[in-house]
Amino acid sequence: MAGRQDRPINEVRRRDRAVTDEAWIKAFLHSGAWGALATVAAGQPFIHTSLYVYDEGAHAIYLHTAREGRTRSNLERDGRVCFSVAEMGRVLPDEVAAEFSVEYAGVTVFGHGAVVEDDEEKARALQLLLDKYAPHLKPGRDYRPANQEDLDRTSVFRIEIESWSGKKNEKEADFPGAFWYDGVRPPSPFSPGTTR
Repeated sequence: MAGRQDRPINEVRRRDRAVTDEAWIKAFLHSGAWGALATVAAGQPFIHTSLYVYDEGAHAIYLHTAREGRTRSNLERDGRVCFSVAEMGRVLPDEVAAEFSVEYAGVTVFGHGAVVEDDEEKARALQLLLDKYAPHLKPGRDYRPANQEDLDRTSVFRIEIESWSGKKNEKEADFPGAFWYDGVRPPSPFSPGTTR
């Protein structure tokens, strides 16, 4: 493990599982259901799981919380962040316990997080979130769009992406003994015929 601190933060140790295809990384960020935001305060790491949206045009990720809370106060003190989106595939058994594995795919983002203060950007980010998670519902038809009161009581965060890494471990459909962990079921990036 010595020397790992000298390597780029987005370097994947298992190069055979690294994904460098930016189209795959972008598609994965677009489709992920939720992510985990890591912040730090006084040397103590904190993780906040959240819905999010990847804004490809801005090369940024947006998420939101209540107006006050640890995530906001952490970002106001130190903007360094790490954000992770991942999915689990099948469990991959082996005759040797130490060789058990699992299929997975994930993207880790490194960058700078900030509280969005501009109301126009906040409203746009919140609408992007609604469009991602409820694309069949339309503002003004199915629900009232966010108003100033909504914006005033909501914290919206922007992660400016500085670097990222993708990683995937996927096996053939007939991998011996592969099975789905209870609670994880297709469709997923590991379902036959699905590519990411």
